[in-house]
Amino acid sequence: MKLQQIDNVGTLQGFVLVRMCEKKQTKNGGSYLDMTIFDGESDYSAKCWDFKDRDENKPKQNTLILVRGTLGTYNNQPQFRVERFRNVLDSDDVNIGDFIPSASFEGEDMFNSIFSYVEKFEDEELKRLVSAVLGEYKSRILDLPAAFRLHHAIRGGLMMHTLSICRLAEAVSCLYPSVDSDLLLSGAILHDIAKSEEFSLSPTGLVDGYTVSGTLIGHLVKGAMIIEEIGIKEGVSENTRMLIEHMLISHHGIPDYGAAVRPLFLEAEILSALDTLDANIYEIESTVKDITPEAFSNKIWALEDRKFYNHSRKPVCTDVDFNWKIEKMGE
Repeated sequence: MKLQQIDNVGTLQGFVLVRMCEKKQTKNGGSYLDMTIFDGESDYSAKCWDFKDRDENKPKQNTLILVRGTLGTYNNQPQFRVERFRNVLDSDDVNIGDFIPSASFEGEDMFNSIFSYVEKFEDEELKRLVSAVLGEYKSRILDLPAAFRLHHAIRGGLMMHTLSICRLAEAVSCLYPSVDSDLLLSGAILHDIAKSEEFSLSPTGLVDGYTVSGTLIGHLVKGAMIIEEIGIKEGVSENTRMLIEHMLISHHGIPDYGAAVRPLFLEAEILSALDTLDANIYEIESTVKDITPEAFSNKIWALEDRKFYNHSRKPVCTDVDFNWKIEKMGE
């Protein structure tokens, strides 16, 4: 914990990143702030009770504030009670980089690992298409988070999520000879490319909302539009464009999760499954790593309101072994 004790009664003070802040009402009609804060090391659920100030004066998401309060527990989980807070001042000389959660690897390195798959493609159309899209969007995706609040919502999260799925796709392609490896990897690499146009970013580089295009169109359909435009420009056949476009608009699996259509061929189905698998693994790891051994988390709404158990058999982290090689499958 980076929050420092400032008296002999357990009062803590320090700078934190506001991940989430919502004004809510108690059963008695009073107002309070429901927050998630990050002190540079750990996330904490936080409450600011009896909040009577105007809505515009509540802390904004993805900003730094100075907080003072006490740390207790609720449902066996740490909960910080905020007694006072204020915005960070220039005179505080706080390094915002200490509070922005980031992938363990640099975006450039992860991008290069992803592009190494493209260089091995045997299908020249797919190689040309994916290379052109990555070249067009590289500067916009290197440090981009993969989400607003859910999985991989960290600096470099999109590259981390994409490379993870590429590794999974590589393994699946080796295991099942029917899988078109170039096609599956193309979908894996491009499936979230339009998040670069879907998100609006805060000064921290984290996502603070959605653009008008992101709200009205979304990254699945916008991604298909990007493939169509660049594919035509690169002379990619209609059939090849159509296959990739289908994978992009179907990778959320079902309409309830935003898919325009359900996956209708093998590689599209695999991509959807791998996307869900990687997202769920990250969500569960992120949840379990901060709870005590042999305890349950709070309910996670993104995972059907399930509580997750920390069995503590192995240390839990959200890092990925990006030095992993396919040869390990044969060991």
